[in-house]
Amino acid sequence: MTAGGPAAMDDGDEKGGLRAALSGLTTRGRSFLAAGIAAAICAYVLGQADLLRVGLLLAALPLVCVVVLVRTRYRVAGTRRLTPSRVPAGTEARVHLRMENVSRMPTGLLMLQDRVPYVLGPRPRFVLDRVEAGGRREVSYRVRSDLRGRYPLGPLQLRLSDPFGMCELTRSFSAYDTLVVIPRTEPLPPVRLAGEASGYGEGRQRSLALAGDDDVIPRGYRHGDDLRRVHWRSTARYGELMVRREEQPQRARCTVLLDTRQIAYQGTGPDSAFEWAVSGAASALMHMLERGFAVRLLTDDGNAVPGEGAGGFAGSTQESAESAGLMLDTLAVVDHSDGSGLSRAYDVLRGGNEGLLIAFFGDLDEEQAAVAARMRQRSGGAVAFVLDSTDWGQGDVPRAGAREASGRRLRLLRESGWTAVAVVPGTGLARYWQQAGHQDVAAQSAAVGGAADGTTGFSGGWS
Repeated sequence: MTAGGPAAMDDGDEKGGLRAALSGLTTRGRSFLAAGIAAAICAYVLGQADLLRVGLLLAALPLVCVVVLVRTRYRVAGTRRLTPSRVPAGTEARVHLRMENVSRMPTGLLMLQDRVPYVLGPRPRFVLDRVEAGGRREVSYRVRSDLRGRYPLGPLQLRLSDPFGMCELTRSFSAYDTLVVIPRTEPLPPVRLAGEASGYGEGRQRSLALAGDDDVIPRGYRHGDDLRRVHWRSTARYGELMVRREEQPQRARCTVLLDTRQIAYQGTGPDSAFEWAVSGAASALMHMLERGFAVRLLTDDGNAVPGEGAGGFAGSTQESAESAGLMLDTLAVVDHSDGSGLSRAYDVLRGGNEGLLIAFFGDLDEEQAAVAARMRQRSGGAVAFVLDSTDWGQGDVPRAGAREASGRRLRLLRESGWTAVAVVPGTGLARYWQQAGHQDVAAQSAAVGGAADGTTGFSGGWS
């Protein structure tokens, strides 16, 4: 990653460079200049020629240094490299700076400074000794942030000083890089999910392809079709060449729904409920991709990531890596929405069976709980992690009525087929993930027992 190409240590406009250099006089340079002027005035008043010579010398020294710096023709190239460029929150990244003198003359003392946001730490400063012609110097520093986001690094600044310390000139490169701090993720236990078995399970879809199991419905011959696929019985029946249509299985689908409504969360900071939900969504996305699912990220406002392909899902293994980075980059900057409901997300989901649905909800009132309950009908399996402000309040004692209402909404989700888990602060997603699997196993056991007794039951979508 390039922090800047060759940078001339002089200005294109000499007059403008002279004015900039005069403004770059240090305290020592200004003191010399003021002392020289004062000595010259006193020499004129007192008629002392020797004092006038001293005053002129004191005033001329900083001015000569300014002229020398302005006419200096240093050319320095700088590059910046991030290792890595995408890091989880709370993890350090190292920034490598490389300076190269591309001119034919050595440089003087160079002071190097890189501009970084305050959340990444103090601004790094380095002092580089004389760099010979064609020489290079490399330095590095570390950055760390507990807050996710996209942070610009740069532009890189070089400060050139004269040997007497009378004047300093600053030159800036124009380019900068971006450090992406993604949410923290945690490994999740290998809980068996619906549709993960081989074959065409509940979460599997079928799609047309060029090779696979034969389909009983033939189609007309097209130029380029393999003649070995000609279906002769259908050809004789229809009087034209017919080939066997084929299909192959597509990866099981999973939608991770993140509730970002501002009214659904209380508190701010790295330990808030919203940050837990964002981190949980990132962990679920990475886990499902590792398990071979085609995954997409959906928010309450109806926006889906990656948003390309059939239904917005990543279709191939190669796309999965790119989509994973895109979804993590989206979660790095996701913020609260101004929406008040989940209807837009429901409109996206009601288009058809979208496989497994994993949702991270904030506060749900009666109306939004009913909308979430209807989402279950559009998925092969559904798991909800509910972060109620009753448990995530900032020190307030929750009312008994609020806890009772929260319990009713949780029961409504479970009765509609969700595997719903209430999330409290201080516990990671891995424990709730395993708990959701145990709940679903119990629900399926109850459903099987009820069927044996002639009663009905429901399954939360896990096996």
